[in-house]
This record gives sequence, C-alpha cells and structure tokens, in this order.
Amino acid sequence: MARILALDYGTKRTGLAVTDEMQIIASGLTTVETDQLMPFLRTYFSSEKVELLVVGEPTQKDGSPSDVEVEIQKFLVEFSEEFPGFPVKRVNEMYTSKMAFQTMIDSGLKKKQRRNKALIDEIAATIILQDYLGNL
Repeated sequence: MARILALDYGTKRTGLAVTDEMQIIASGLTTVETDQLMPFLRTYFSSEKVELLVVGEPTQKDGSPSDVEVEIQKFLVEFSEEFPGFPVKRVNEMYTSKMAFQTMIDSGLKKKQRRNKALIDEIAATIILQDYLGNL
C-alpha cells in the first residue's frame, strides 16, 4: 500500500499530514509556506509512494464555502495539471484549527509553544487525515 497525504491549505502556510504505508495512523508531517507547496509535493512524491491527496474543505458555520476556498480551487487546478489523474478527496475541515489548538493544550504545551501557527496547521492536517481514515 501507499501513503495518504493530507493538506490543511492556507493562504500563507499549509499543514501536511501523512499516513503510514498501511494507512492506519495519521501523523503530522510538516508545515510549508504555501508558495513552496508545489515544489515540496514534487520532491515528496518522488521519494514516497502516495496514492491519495486529501484536502480540507473549509466552510462557514452556515455551510457556505470559506474565503480561502477560491485559493484552494486554484491550487487544485495547478495540482491536477502537475499530477494528472492523481486522486484527490475533500474533507470538511470545520473546527479543525480549534481542535488542533485544544490538542496542544491537552498535551501540555506551554503558551509560547501554542502560539506556533505552523504547528497548529500541521495538527489540523492530521485531524483532517484522521477524520478521512475514520470514515473509510
């Protein structure tokens, strides 16, 4: 089997999470500057076998798309041009950033560590991926 990679796409930073090869455990991978996301994915896909990309789908409380969805759609077009035919799934990411922050509190991270927005993005990507795995 191959890994599944998940993104918590943001206009500045994108959090990434990945499964093990058996697709059982979701783990935070890293956070990259969004303008460096495509080069990162090219490098990662050349060194790791990935069979699916899971991308968070941000929505407002009323269910309408979040403002960042426009940017995500642009990314998805670019991704499909770069990696034609590569499967992509969308997962609702409502409240994942809040859950990520709560996870940081629950795990005992100090206030200074909880201000690390890159870590929040990485944990949010892990939550998105775990949610996807839980609904298989």
